Amino acid sequence: MDEKALKIVREYIEEHLDKSDEKPNFEVFMVWKCKALQNWKYLLSSTLFDGMYYELTYNGDKKEWYLDAYKKFQNVVIPEVE
Repeated sequence: MDEKALKIVREYIEEHLDKSDEKPNFEVFMVWKCKALQNWKYLLSSTLFDGMYYELTYNGDKKEWYLDAYKKFQNVVIPEVE
């Protein structure tokens, strides 16, 4: 399952690269994964400096994968209020 998840995200990234640029060398890696019953959930990213991360879900009942692609815009610290 892990290899399939990495392959899906790599192919998605390659399909969405700017075709006028030289193809960059990059790796896809898992940040987190979880299995609940027959379903899998993955959070993945790549070594590209594009701020993207990917949520990949496998629905074991339907034998389908769902891919959400996100861009990180900001990381804000919210202090705890007492």
